[in-house]
Amino acid sequence: MKHIPETDALFAHVHQANHTSDQQQHSLRIAIDSKAKGKIGNRARGGKERTRAPKKADDHDTHLQAIMVPFGRLDVVGNPLTIFCGQSHETSDFIVDCFERWWYEHAPWYPAVDALAMH
Repeated sequence: MKHIPETDALFAHVHQANHTSDQQQHSLRIAIDSKAKGKIGNRARGGKERTRAPKKADDHDTHLQAIMVPFGRLDVVGNPLTIFCGQSHETSDFIVDCFERWWYEHAPWYPAVDALAMH
């Protein structure tokens, strides 16, 4: 990635915004990320089978049962991590659905929070 002067200014602004958020009791800074999708199916990965009758794997990845999309949400200051796995594509709807589900279940942990800052 080419380094340009505007990059330093952008990261300085992000750093300041993160610091400001961390200092406010009514603000929660979280990080979100999605990782490589995992193919689920009868696949051989070169491992060892530890049963008496090893399972036969498919020759090709043509018969996948699902593709799992891992999505994580981290409380940057408090460090609790939540990982979701879905079977959709990594769409904005999927990300918002994960976040809404997390907030619905964990909002009581953060009774003073009235602002969320995501990066």
